[in-house]
Amino acid sequence: MPCFLCMRNPGNGRAGPALGVFLRMQKEGLKPTEYTHVSVLNACTQLLDLRRGKQIHGRIIICNLGGNVFVCNALTDLYARCGEIDQARRLFDRMVIRNVVTWNLMISGYLKNRQPEKCIDLFHEMQVSNLKPDQVTASSVLGAYIQAGYIDEARKVFGEIREKDEVCWTIMIVGCAQNGKEEDALLLFSEMLLENARPDGYTISSVVSSCAKLASLYHGQVVHGKAFLMGVNDDLLVSSALVDMYCKCGVTRDAWTIFSTMQTRNVVSWNSMIGGYALNGQDLEALSLYENMLEENLKPDSVTFVGVLSACVHAGLVEEGKEYFCSMSDQHGLEPTPDHYACMVNLFGRSGHMDKAVDLISSMSQEPNSLIWTTVLSVCVMKGDIKHGEMAARCLIELNPFNAVPYIMLSNMYAARGRWKDVASIRSLMKSKHVKKFSAYSWIEIDNEVHKFVADDRTHPDAKIIHVQLNRLIRKLQEAGFSPNTNLVLHDFGEDEKLESINYHSEKLALAYGLIKKPHGVTPIRIIKNIRTCADCHIFMKFVSNITRRPVILRDSNRFHHFVEGKCSCKDYW
Repeated sequence: MPCFLCMRNPGNGRAGPALGVFLRMQKEGLKPTEYTHVSVLNACTQLLDLRRGKQIHGRIIICNLGGNVFVCNALTDLYARCGEIDQARRLFDRMVIRNVVTWNLMISGYLKNRQPEKCIDLFHEMQVSNLKPDQVTASSVLGAYIQAGYIDEARKVFGEIREKDEVCWTIMIVGCAQNGKEEDALLLFSEMLLENARPDGYTISSVVSSCAKLASLYHGQVVHGKAFLMGVNDDLLVSSALVDMYCKCGVTRDAWTIFSTMQTRNVVSWNSMIGGYALNGQDLEALSLYENMLEENLKPDSVTFVGVLSACVHAGLVEEGKEYFCSMSDQHGLEPTPDHYACMVNLFGRSGHMDKAVDLISSMSQEPNSLIWTTVLSVCVMKGDIKHGEMAARCLIELNPFNAVPYIMLSNMYAARGRWKDVASIRSLMKSKHVKKFSAYSWIEIDNEVHKFVADDRTHPDAKIIHVQLNRLIRKLQEAGFSPNTNLVLHDFGEDEKLESINYHSEKLALAYGLIKKPHGVTPIRIIKNIRTCADCHIFMKFVSNITRRPVILRDSNRFHHFVEGKCSCKDYW
């Protein structure tokens, strides 16, 4: 390629040669122009070669070229991209002439340096100047609002953009997906397609991830179809997201089909499949896949070990879990995080070794966080360990006095022991501190519509029919040997009131509605619950799957439960 082309077009891997040409020019005594300096500065920016860029900046000062707007723009971009954002701002402030590109480079510089507030402030300054923001400005400002967590403001800016390009759509969709606005991300994706804007693999992967968080198999399959039609289904980002989505929707078979046919896999792909197996009760498959990953000479990361240790927890593999935990630092140079300690605490506690769990917490180099103490408390509730449960609850309340979880869990422990005075004391404490209890609820998706239920829900339009169906189902199960476990009702009620309370839990109502709407289907009924399902509902679902010959998939806050012919994938260990 001719030398002058390298200088004029330093992109596409030609930044290095461009610098070489510039050095030859100097040796041969040729005088570089303003445009030469711009090209070589752009080359330094692409290579993130700040040292060489500063040397060229010095030459620019000596040659008195600092007043050229194109040269100044290139310098501003260099310093911003190389992390010296304050120096970039000093150059910006000294410029007498600024064009739209100047403002865009400084605005985007703040965004790249994770200073979204300053990015937004500068945008407001630009608005009061005589320059009109363009598409590049809009994209940067959208990114800034999202980076700062101002999703509503970002939506407002997005709505004011008349001609939205693919970049704007992608920024807004990804922003919603990453800030807990998954439904908005799906709606925006639909609007994007209607506007004939073409999403890329990054956009598709973000939308698929939203479907995974919502556990919406229907929408996930639709987006998968779109990815196939657009030819991006083999994209590494998209394929990995699809594996994760199918696992989080409880369909590991489809996840494995995609994973096994991927042409290339990275650690994210392996993590999605390993974690997916663990989440769905296929613990031995998860551990086997981890060994395969090592055989492929891939280096596991922290996320890998969360999946591996979770599989050990669910399978009750204490010794294996200890070995994997120790291998993190001994073999792979990874320092365990609170997530890994929480897995080990869970593993020790469930196996009846709470003292070992407490000793492990004491050995942590960092201060135990709420995840650690919540795990301790959850195990104590399961095991009826009042002593350690009170300790964990106390630590959680110290970390966050307004979090209802420790109060409720400790109250439930007291209620299970019939210590009603202690229950009343906890409730009084919550009231005095204005701690608000969160609602337990379940939801089910029928024909692309989500139906949400709380316990003893009477607000659904079909509430009467649902209760009739559920009562009929309970009678049928009782004939087969099912008996509601009223001991699990943690209120000082009479027996009839306890039956009323436990028979109409939200997941049972959701199941009854699913059977009403899809009475003759063969596909599983899929239910999601926001907290751990109780033991009575767990047994109930096993009976239903056996009596109706209908698989039921219940995802609670802990894991997936696949109920098939009277058995659960968790093996009654959750």
